[in-house]
Amino acid sequence: MAVDMNMNVLIVDDYKTMLRIVENLLKQLGFKNVMQATDGSMALKMLREGTAYGLVISDWNMEPMTGLQLLKEVRADAKLKGTPFIMVTAESKVENVAAAKEAGVNNYIVKPFNAETLKQKISAVLGAF
Repeated sequence: MAVDMNMNVLIVDDYKTMLRIVENLLKQLGFKNVMQATDGSMALKMLREGTAYGLVISDWNMEPMTGLQLLKEVRADAKLKGTPFIMVTAESKVENVAAAKEAGVNNYIVKPFNAETLKQKISAVLGAF
Protein backbone atom coordinates (compact mmCIF):
# COMPACT_ATOMS: atom_id res chain seq x y z
CA MET A 1 0.00 0.00 0.00
CA ALA A 2 1.42 3.36 -0.99
CA VAL A 3 1.75 6.13 1.57
CA ASP A 4 -0.64 9.00 0.83
CA MET A 5 1.66 12.00 0.45
CA ASN A 6 -1.42 14.27 0.66
CA MET A 7 -2.41 13.08 4.13
CA ASN A 8 -2.23 15.57 7.00
CA VAL A 9 0.86 15.23 9.17
CA LEU A 10 0.96 16.99 12.55
CA ILE A 11 4.34 17.86 14.04
CA VAL A 12 4.46 18.90 17.67
CA ASP A 13 7.43 20.65 19.27
CA ASP A 14 7.83 23.64 21.57
CA TYR A 15 11.04 24.59 19.78
CA LYS A 16 10.18 26.51 16.59
CA THR A 17 13.51 25.71 14.92
CA MET A 18 12.82 21.99 15.34
CA LEU A 19 9.33 22.42 13.84
CA ARG A 20 10.90 24.06 10.79
CA ILE A 21 13.57 21.35 10.45
CA VAL A 22 11.05 18.49 10.67
CA GLU A 23 8.63 20.24 8.29
CA ASN A 24 11.44 20.76 5.76
CA LEU A 25 12.49 17.09 6.04
CA LEU A 26 8.87 15.95 5.53
CA LYS A 27 8.50 18.20 2.48
CA GLN A 28 11.80 16.81 1.09
CA LEU A 29 10.27 13.35 1.48
CA GLY A 30 7.21 14.49 -0.48
CA PHE A 31 4.59 15.19 2.19
CA LYS A 32 2.42 18.11 1.15
CA ASN A 33 0.17 18.85 4.14
CA VAL A 34 2.25 19.47 7.25
CA MET A 35 0.66 21.24 10.23
CA GLN A 36 2.41 22.45 13.37
CA ALA A 37 1.54 22.64 17.06
CA THR A 38 3.81 24.22 19.65
CA ASP A 39 2.74 22.04 22.58
CA GLY A 40 0.78 18.91 23.44
CA SER A 41 -2.44 20.65 24.45
CA MET A 42 -2.54 22.65 21.21
CA ALA A 43 -1.92 19.42 19.28
CA LEU A 44 -4.70 17.60 21.13
CA LYS A 45 -7.12 20.45 20.34
CA MET A 46 -6.12 20.28 16.64
CA LEU A 47 -6.52 16.49 16.60
CA ARG A 48 -9.98 16.71 18.17
CA GLU A 49 -11.23 19.51 15.90
CA GLY A 50 -12.11 17.07 13.15
CA THR A 51 -9.22 17.29 10.68
CA ALA A 52 -8.02 13.75 10.09
CA TYR A 53 -4.28 13.29 10.58
CA GLY A 54 -2.49 10.33 9.05
CA LEU A 55 0.56 10.77 11.29
CA VAL A 56 1.65 12.63 14.42
CA ILE A 57 5.34 13.32 15.04
CA SER A 58 5.78 14.71 18.54
CA ASP A 59 8.66 15.85 20.68
CA TRP A 60 8.86 14.25 24.13
CA ASN A 61 9.98 17.20 26.26
CA MET A 62 7.37 19.96 26.17
CA GLU A 63 5.44 22.09 28.65
CA PRO A 64 2.68 22.09 29.84
CA MET A 65 1.77 18.74 28.20
CA THR A 66 4.60 16.37 27.28
CA GLY A 67 4.68 14.20 24.18
CA LEU A 68 4.05 11.14 26.37
CA GLN A 69 0.95 12.77 27.91
CA LEU A 70 -0.24 13.70 24.41
CA LEU A 71 0.28 10.10 23.25
CA LYS A 72 -1.72 8.77 26.22
CA GLU A 73 -4.56 11.23 25.48
CA VAL A 74 -4.58 10.21 21.79
CA ARG A 75 -4.64 6.49 22.66
CA ALA A 76 -7.45 7.03 25.21
CA ASP A 77 -9.64 8.86 22.64
CA ALA A 78 -11.86 6.47 20.66
CA LYS A 79 -11.71 8.65 17.53
CA LEU A 80 -7.94 9.18 17.65
CA LYS A 81 -6.53 5.98 19.12
CA GLY A 82 -5.57 4.51 15.74
CA THR A 83 -3.54 7.57 14.67
CA PRO A 84 0.08 6.60 13.87
CA PHE A 85 2.35 8.33 16.39
CA ILE A 86 6.12 8.80 16.27
CA MET A 87 7.93 10.19 19.32
CA VAL A 88 11.05 12.36 18.96
CA THR A 89 13.48 12.78 21.84
CA ALA A 90 17.01 13.89 22.57
CA GLU A 91 17.40 11.07 25.09
CA SER A 92 17.44 7.38 24.26
CA LYS A 93 16.88 6.25 27.85
CA VAL A 94 15.59 2.70 28.04
CA GLU A 95 12.86 3.69 30.50
CA ASN A 96 11.63 6.43 28.13
CA VAL A 97 11.44 3.99 25.22
CA ALA A 98 9.62 1.48 27.45
CA ALA A 99 7.14 4.12 28.69
CA ALA A 100 6.42 5.29 25.13
CA LYS A 101 5.94 1.70 23.91
CA GLU A 102 3.67 0.93 26.83
CA ALA A 103 1.60 4.03 25.98
CA GLY A 104 1.22 2.81 22.39
CA VAL A 105 3.83 4.72 20.38
CA ASN A 106 4.34 3.38 16.83
CA ASN A 107 7.98 4.41 16.53
CA TYR A 108 10.73 6.43 18.16
CA ILE A 109 13.37 8.81 16.75
CA VAL A 110 16.40 10.05 18.68
CA LYS A 111 17.74 13.53 17.83
CA PRO A 112 19.66 14.48 15.83
CA PHE A 113 18.28 12.72 12.76
CA ASN A 114 18.21 13.25 9.00
CA ALA A 115 15.69 12.79 6.18
CA GLU A 116 16.76 9.16 5.61
CA THR A 117 16.23 8.23 9.27
CA LEU A 118 12.85 9.98 9.26
CA LYS A 119 11.87 8.16 6.07
CA GLN A 120 12.85 4.79 7.57
CA LYS A 121 10.86 5.43 10.75
CA ILE A 122 7.78 6.62 8.81
CA SER A 123 8.10 3.63 6.43
CA ALA A 124 8.17 1.27 9.41
CA VAL A 125 4.88 2.78 10.62
CA LEU A 126 3.00 3.54 7.37
CA GLY A 127 4.68 1.33 4.77
CA ALA A 128 7.33 2.04 2.15
CA PHE A 129 7.16 5.16 0.00
